[in-house]
Formats: sequence, C-alpha cells, structure tokens
Amino acid sequence: MSDIPSGQPVTGEARTPYTRVLLKLSGEVFGGGSVGVDPEVVRAIARQIAPAVRSGVQVAVVVGGGNFFRGAELQQKGMDRSRADYIGMLGTVMNCLALQDFLEKENIETRVQSAIEMTQVAEPYIPRRAIRHMEKGRVVIFGAGAGMPFFSTDTVSAQRALETHCDAVLVAKNGVDGVYSDDPRKNPEAVKLDTVTHADALARGLKIVDAAAFSLCMENKLPMVVFGMEGEGNITRALQGEKIGTLVAAS
Repeated sequence: MSDIPSGQPVTGEARTPYTRVLLKLSGEVFGGGSVGVDPEVVRAIARQIAPAVRSGVQVAVVVGGGNFFRGAELQQKGMDRSRADYIGMLGTVMNCLALQDFLEKENIETRVQSAIEMTQVAEPYIPRRAIRHMEKGRVVIFGAGAGMPFFSTDTVSAQRALETHCDAVLVAKNGVDGVYSDDPRKNPEAVKLDTVTHADALARGLKIVDAAAFSLCMENKLPMVVFGMEGEGNITRALQGEKIGTLVAAS
C-alpha cells in the first residue's frame, strides 16, 4: 500500500501564485520500494495532482525510471553506458503511461510526450504543443529523458521547465522535507533551510539536484522548490504555490 496520502486542496500561506510549473517525481517512489509500478502509489500521486489542475495551475511532470533501471548502476555491472541509459529512458515512459492512466481516472486530460519516437503510446516532444496542452488544462508528462544518454532526469526537468516557460521546478523528494545545512541523516544538528540562493547553495556545497540541472536553474534564474512527498496533500500544496519545503532562487 502507498505511504503517500491522497491529497485535497489545502489552504495556507502562499509562496507565489504559479501559472505553470514542472513537477519532478522520483521513479523509485513509483515502485513503492520495489521493482515495477505500485498502482496504489501512482493513484495517490494522481489524486494529489488533480486538485491543483482543477484549481487552474498548468502542470508538466518529469518522472525518473529508477524503479526499473538506472543507467549508471547498469554501467557498473559492465553494460555500455549509452545502452544502459536508453534502457532507463524506456523505464521512464512506462512510469509516464502509468501516471497518465491514473490521472485520467481522476478526469484530468493528460498527454505523454516522449523524447524517443514511439507514436503508438506518446506524442513526440514538441515544446509549443506541450505549452498549448497546458493552456487547455491538460497535464503533460515528459518521458524518455532528453532522448540522449548521459543526461539525468534532474537535468531534463530543468531543461523542459525552461523551454515550456514554467514558473518553477518542484522537486519531490522521498525521505527528506527540504534542503538542510548538512545531511540530516548523518548530522542531527543539521538545520532545514526555508530559502537559499543558488549562489549560497553552491558555496555551501549543498546537494540538491545534479550539477547540470543546478547550473541550468542558476544561469536562467529558475526557482526550484524542494519538498517531501510524505505528508497529507504535500504535492497539491507545492503545485498550488503554498509555502512548503525549501525555495532555491536567485535572490
């Protein structure tokens, strides 16, 4: 069973009124701690995204594929890194289709766009078409990473958010509720940060997302919100711009 409660719109202090946002979800979460897709977890995530969409927020989603394959780990087992990354990309598309199914069960129109052409199950990635879908109230789920090896889904999230003119990237984490001054699992004195600038995070060596993704956000002044998936309606709250987790911004 899922440990992510179904969400409802939650009133609270708004950080910023989002028009369009990109939500980054971990593939490992979709598996519920095991290989494959846990339907209860995906259903719960869809039920948290749906209220934000109904409230008027335009939503795009990038899902990792770690519940199936991770290219870097397959490389350590002797597989060619490029081929391993392509396998991982196919895993992300499986997660996209699962999320699409459960979102549509919530009566939310959804489109999957893939960076690797597979026209029977997904549209090709076309930024202007994705923007138009979101303007019409559809959720767009981006699959197959960047369509090229050596690019993480963190980097793809930042790139897709910039190309589709999103207001922010929302990074949903499992097991941590924001950015801390140090690793809270190793240092009990670590302090959660409500806000941090890109420059300060870089100077402190805070591990938020991978270096390429962080660089894209910093150079383009794209805000990032890092929050924990656990908790009643946290995804809904993040999508609706409530004050949750840690805001990483230019200033």
